[in-house]
Amino acid sequence: MSKFNPISGNLMFDALKNDKTIIMACNTRITKGIVKGIFKAAKKTDSAVIMELAKSESDLSGGYTGLKPKDYAQITKEIASEVAFDIWSLHADHLTIKKGTPEEIDEMKKLIDAQVSAGFTSFALDASFLFDFNGKTVEEELQKNIEVTVELADYIKEKMNGKEFGLEVEVGEIGKKNEQGMVLTTPEEAVAFINELNKRGVFPNVIGIANGSTHGNIYDENGKPIEQISIDIEQTISVAEAMKKEGFNTRIAQHGITGTPRELIKTKFPSESILKGNVGTLWQNIFYEVIKATKPELYSEIVEWTLTNFKETAEKKGCKSEIEILGKYIKFAVGAKNDQGKFIFFDKIYSLDKNTEKALEARAYSEAVMFFEAFHASGSAGKVRDFIKRTA
Repeated sequence: MSKFNPISGNLMFDALKNDKTIIMACNTRITKGIVKGIFKAAKKTDSAVIMELAKSESDLSGGYTGLKPKDYAQITKEIASEVAFDIWSLHADHLTIKKGTPEEIDEMKKLIDAQVSAGFTSFALDASFLFDFNGKTVEEELQKNIEVTVELADYIKEKMNGKEFGLEVEVGEIGKKNEQGMVLTTPEEAVAFINELNKRGVFPNVIGIANGSTHGNIYDENGKPIEQISIDIEQTISVAEAMKKEGFNTRIAQHGITGTPRELIKTKFPSESILKGNVGTLWQNIFYEVIKATKPELYSEIVEWTLTNFKETAEKKGCKSEIEILGKYIKFAVGAKNDQGKFIFFDKIYSLDKNTEKALEARAYSEAVMFFEAFHASGSAGKVRDFIKRTA
């Protein structure tokens, strides 16, 4: 076993749970140069880091990245070994259950089997959609989420066969809105959820909450890109403090950070409460910015494909500009297949010349260094190493 293979997520979370550090989790939908740049930045700053893909991004058929769990695991492990970086975890992000049917849960278990086999060391169970609006108490409203989360957490534990792993859960649907605006997770909901999970022997390291953030790029009413500044920091602190008061060892996983100004993250984010910070779409944006300059023909082909296939759908959903359509739908190009089931762009994307890969690496490196600084993460890898030695 390589000493640069991913470590158990819970070791990282336990080592830093009382530190004013946010661990960056990177949804690297397009790998190679991007992943290498992030790992090099992590090594340079000695920062713990998480590599992750969600179920939508990587499933048994490849998701919209075209990468199956074994593909993503192999690529990230190879690059970590090449860079010689040791303090990282391989995380299954957003294992989302939307209906809670036996069939859906069985399919999720098959994906978990593949992830465990591939060497994933951390898992995020997201059954937040299973909210019972007819429940008379908070516990009743969350009951289905609790039941499904426990079933899948127990399944992961069984499949890991005694090996430790990180666990993330979710209460409150990220980015959900109603007539009043963003729907936010309350301290009462978070406490009730974790309490019920703990009663059933499930002890999450981190919890994703609805606190005003939105996944992906965001735009104003005219389709113009805007910063992600809607995260309700006061509500986040309230939720975190309520959990700490109950003695829970669960911290916050902050989703939807792409577009959030780094000065806001560094000066305003409660790093004593937020332990994991997800940065995903940014890395995709970097990829397209680079190939727009270095491979304009490929970029134009991808843009044309995206607009041809999604413009009508996007406009029906309220997209107001071409920039917004691309920002929300270009992600589907990487794993897109033709009528014969063959990749349209994947092979071209994964056979870029060395200069383009170097440009991707350089951009990812510089962005990652700035994020590690904003997350107060420099030196965190050393703290994890010390923790592992103390607890070995």
